[in-house]
Amino acid sequence: MRGGQGVKRTRLALALAAWLAAGAAQAGVIDAHDGIQWNGQSASMSAQAGGGFVLHAPRGDHAIPAQKLAVHTASTLFDGLFAMAQDDLGHDSVAAIKDGAYDHGKEIPCACFATGDKWPYVWTRDLSYSVDLSLWRIDPARARQSLRFKLSDVRDAAAPQGLYVMQDTGSGGSWPISTDRVVWFLGARHLLDDPSFADETWQALQDTLAQDRLYVFDGALGLYRGETSFLDWREQTYPAWTEKDVRFIGESFALSTNVLHYQALQLAAQLADKRHDAAAKDYRAQAEALKQAINAHFWRADRGLYMSYLGPGAMPVDSYDLLGIALAVTSGVADPARARQALASYPSWPAGSPVIWPERRDQPVYHNRAIWPFVSAYALRAARTVDDAPRIAHEMDSLVRGAALAGSNMENYELVSQAVHVDEGKLSGPVVNSPRQLWSVAGYLDMVIGGVFGLESDGRIAPKLPASWLSTLFGRQQRITLDLGTQRITLVRPAEVHGDLLVSAAQHREGDETVVQLKAVDSGAAPMRTGATLFGPAMPDAPTVTDAGDHWDIAAPAKGVLYLDGRRVGSIDGKLSVPKGISRQCFQLTRMDQDGLESLPGLPACVGAEQRIAGTDGWTWKAPATGRFDVSFDYANAHGTIETGVTAAVKLLEVACDGAAPQRVPVVMPHSVGAQRSTTAAFSASAGATCRFRMDQGFNMSDLRHNAHYTGEQGGAGGPVNAADVQAMHVSPAPQGPSAP
Repeated sequence: MRGGQGVKRTRLALALAAWLAAGAAQAGVIDAHDGIQWNGQSASMSAQAGGGFVLHAPRGDHAIPAQKLAVHTASTLFDGLFAMAQDDLGHDSVAAIKDGAYDHGKEIPCACFATGDKWPYVWTRDLSYSVDLSLWRIDPARARQSLRFKLSDVRDAAAPQGLYVMQDTGSGGSWPISTDRVVWFLGARHLLDDPSFADETWQALQDTLAQDRLYVFDGALGLYRGETSFLDWREQTYPAWTEKDVRFIGESFALSTNVLHYQALQLAAQLADKRHDAAAKDYRAQAEALKQAINAHFWRADRGLYMSYLGPGAMPVDSYDLLGIALAVTSGVADPARARQALASYPSWPAGSPVIWPERRDQPVYHNRAIWPFVSAYALRAARTVDDAPRIAHEMDSLVRGAALAGSNMENYELVSQAVHVDEGKLSGPVVNSPRQLWSVAGYLDMVIGGVFGLESDGRIAPKLPASWLSTLFGRQQRITLDLGTQRITLVRPAEVHGDLLVSAAQHREGDETVVQLKAVDSGAAPMRTGATLFGPAMPDAPTVTDAGDHWDIAAPAKGVLYLDGRRVGSIDGKLSVPKGISRQCFQLTRMDQDGLESLPGLPACVGAEQRIAGTDGWTWKAPATGRFDVSFDYANAHGTIETGVTAAVKLLEVACDGAAPQRVPVVMPHSVGAQRSTTAAFSASAGATCRFRMDQGFNMSDLRHNAHYTGEQGGAGGPVNAADVQAMHVSPAPQGPSAP
C-alpha cells in the first residue's frame, strides 16, 4: 500500500498493545446478564416462547427458530448460539449445489452440505473437516452423500483404474501440488456402520493411498510432498515468489498433510484387520515409519513447535500453523510431552489463536493475521487431549465471542480485533468472509457437544470443562444439560472448586440420560504464550553467487542465514565463501530479527555442474560416475492459470541404464507462467553406463470421471489433459542428503 501505510501499521500496533494489556481482563466472555462486550461492541440473547431465541448483535436482531437439539444452561446466550449453529447448518443443508467452474454454474442435484453462504458447492477439505468435527453425528445420511460426491472413478479406459478421492482445483493445477485430499478419510471413518459406504471407503482408501505412494512419497525422507492443508493461498504462507512458480510447493513437505496421511494409513490398517487382509501389516508399518519421520524432520526443539512445512531438501522453514499442530496432537503423532509443549509454545492473542505464526506484514488478512473458527475447534480438541485448561477456555471464549458478535458462524476473523473486516487499504480483510461457513458451524457444534459436555466419537463421556466457565454455564444452578434427542447428558456442579479443570468424578444412567458428577482438578498446564512477535522478518532477495575458482563467493543483500540445497550453512553478514561441490548447488537466504526468528526463504540462486540435453523426448545420457543423480526438465504448461485448475502435468519418467533394471520416477510440471523447471526426480547410475530416458503418461485430476463436469478451464468437459511443452532435460549429481533442523 502506498499512501498511509505507516499510519495503518501504527494503528495496528496501538490496537495490538491495547488488547495485550487487556488480555487478563478477558477471561470470561459472557457476563451475568447474558451479554458479551468486546472491542466496543456488544451482543445479547433473548429466549422466546416455543424454544426460539433472538440474538441482539451489532448488525441487528437475528431471530433463531427452535431446533431439534438443545442445551439448557444458566446462559441464554450460550443456549441460543447452539441453536443458531443448527440454524446455520439447516441453511447449508441443500438439495442442489453450484459453482461457476462446474457445469457452467448450473445447479447440480445433491442432497449435500454446501460449504457456506458464499461457497454453495461441496469442497473436499471443507466438507471432510466439517464431518469429522460434528456433522457425522448430526446428519449421517447427508454426510455420507456429501462425501460420496467427492469420490470418482476414472473416465479414460487407458488410464490406471480405481476409485479415488478428488483433490479439488488448486495451486498449479491441483494434485500432486496439493495433496491433502486424504482428509476425506478423517470424516468417512465415523460413518462406516453403513456396509455399502464402508466398502466404498475401503476401495477408495486402498487406491488413493497407492496413488499417493507412487507419486508424492519421498522414500529418502519418508514423507509425503505437497501443500499445507487448507492454507492454499500460497502467497499468504509460502515465499512470495511462489505466486508465479509453485515447484517449491510441489517439492515441499507439509506437517498437516503428512499427519493426514498418517491417519489414513492407520485407518487402512484397521479396515484391513477387519477384513483379515494381509495388507494390514504393511499399512501399520508405513504409518509407524511416517510418524517417526514427521517427528524427526518437523520438530523444532529450539522453538518447542512443529514446523508448518519444510522446503525442498527438507529445508527447515521458521513458520508454524495451528491446524497442523492440533492434528499432530489429536492423532497421537506428538507424544504427550511434545503435545503439551507445542500447545504452550504456540502464541495466542486475546481475541483467539492465529491460524499461522508469525504473520506476514506484506499480505492482506485471510489466512494471514486471522482466526478461523474450525481451526480453533481443532485446537480445542488438542487442548482437551493434554488437559490444557487455559487453552480450552481460550478457544471456547473465541468461538462464542465470534459467533455472538458476527451473528453467524463466520469463515474467519481478523486476529487482533476479531472483526469480520478491517480496512487497511491493500492489506484489508479478511479478503473473503462467508456467513454460516460449514466448518465453522461444525466447529461450534463440536465445541458444545464435545468440548463442554465431553461426548467422544466412541460414545464415551469425558467432560474437561475449564473452571473459568463454571459461573457462566451453571450460574446458581446445580445442573446443565445437553439434549441430543436420543441421548441426554447432564453435568452436575462440583461441590467445591480447587483447580482449573472440571472432569468426571462419577457417572450413572437414568434412562436415556447420563448424569456426570463433576470434580475440579489442577491440570498443571503451562500458561498460554502471549506477547510473541506478531510479524516475521521480511523475506530477502536472492544472494549473488560469484565463481571464485575452487569456491563460490556468496553476497547477501542483508544480514541473515545462508542455506545450501536445503541445509543450513550458517549466518551471513555481507559475504561468505562456500566450497564448490560436484553437483548443482542452490543457495537461499533468510533474514533474522532481533529475537532470532527467521523470514521465509528468498528466491534460490543455483549454480554449478549440470548437463542440459535439448529435445522433447527420448533423451540419452552417459553417467560420469557411480552414484545418485537429479533430473528435471524445462517446460511450459499453459493449460490453466497458476492458482487453480486440474491439469498439472504428471509424468512417470522411465530411466533405463546399461546393466540395471529400469527405474520409474514421477515428474510434475504444474501450470506455469511461461517456461520454468519441473520438479526434480532422482535415479541411480553406474559409471560409464548409458541411460535412456522416456517420459510416460502419469495421472492427474482431469482423469477422474467427476471432472467431466469441470468447465472452468481445460481438462474438464473437453476430456482429460495431462500435457506440457517439454523443451530440454537437465541432469546433475544429486546433492548430499538434508540434515536435521
